[in-house]
Amino acid sequence: MTRLRAQDTNVCGVTAAIAVIDGKWKTSLLWLLESGPHRPGELRRRLPGISEKVLTQALREMEADGLVDREVHDVVPPKTVYSLTVYGRELSELLGPLSDWGHRRLDRMTEAAAAS
Repeated sequence: MTRLRAQDTNVCGVTAAIAVIDGKWKTSLLWLLESGPHRPGELRRRLPGISEKVLTQALREMEADGLVDREVHDVVPPKTVYSLTVYGRELSELLGPLSDWGHRRLDRMTEAAAAS
């Protein structure tokens, strides 16, 4: 899905919701930020495999979509902290039932594989 889709107002609600979490890392970032504010370096350490470029891009997109706040502290060296907005926290809570469904699906797949 493209970034353009996230700005399209002529789509169904599910598509509009998925558009803002589309991508490999955004749901993981939402999950990590649920526990509180994090600096970018902390997020990179908690998400092995994500590059600095991809992390920055995902956080900027999430900020543009109103899911995260970016707070820059005027200190040397500069300190940036990301946290969920109320809007982002609401989305994160709504993803809980979807996560539960996903875990049940994985359990079924594991059981089916063990039975074969």
